[in-house]
Amino acid sequence: MIHVEQLRKSFEDLKRGEVAALDDVSFDIQPGEIFGLLGPNGAGKTTCLRILSTVLKPTGGRALIDGYDVRTHPEDVRQRIGFMSGNTGIYDRMTAWEMVEYFGRLYGIEEKELQQRIDRIFNDLQMHEIRDMLGSKMSTGNKQKVSIARSIVHDPPVLIFDEPTSGLDVLVARKLLNAIASLRDQGKCIIFSTHIMREVEKLCDRIAVIHKGRILAMGSVQELEEKYSEPDMEELFFDLIQRYDDEHETTENTEPATAGT
Repeated sequence: MIHVEQLRKSFEDLKRGEVAALDDVSFDIQPGEIFGLLGPNGAGKTTCLRILSTVLKPTGGRALIDGYDVRTHPEDVRQRIGFMSGNTGIYDRMTAWEMVEYFGRLYGIEEKELQQRIDRIFNDLQMHEIRDMLGSKMSTGNKQKVSIARSIVHDPPVLIFDEPTSGLDVLVARKLLNAIASLRDQGKCIIFSTHIMREVEKLCDRIAVIHKGRILAMGSVQELEEKYSEPDMEELFFDLIQRYDDEHETTENTEPATAGT
């Protein structure tokens, strides 16, 4: 459902020149699976998700969503994804129902079907109590519920979540994670970016540890713990990061000087 092959993305920096935000990233995600991108801030998680959602164009490699290339068929990709982040904006002057309805109409859903769909989503996410609440009056948790609802109103097969629990308290975050898990049970293909270990352990079927644009390890939590003989996921994560940094610092310090330097 999601196929990423040797994906690269570089940006120009005035001081450092060309900087690689993604470097040869590859993975596949199947329907009914939650795939976690686990990494520290600046690891490349958001860059990867923005490419998958057609917001950014890759420098190299390719990414396919349900068989459609994000570079050559962006409109087809957008029809097949729902995107949500911790920074997704909510319109202050629209109610919860109006916002989800508005996005459904943008996708061209027939009116009768749209109303039935929204009613079902509001039931599933327990949103009827905020149906007529304006965005300006909503709590952060309720705004996140609306963001999920408008991301799934067109029933996309692929869902992209970029640190969706950012800024939420523990109880609200738990409800949000449960909602995402229920979407997996409906057969959705989900990619989930986070830097929170507990979310990975609770939610993800497989994960990729990403750091400085590169995938350092990939597999289920159990597979990674067995492979690296480390039963604590947090310690495993920090060890992978530290090992990578140490190796590359050593390489940089031992590279021979070029002529004329």
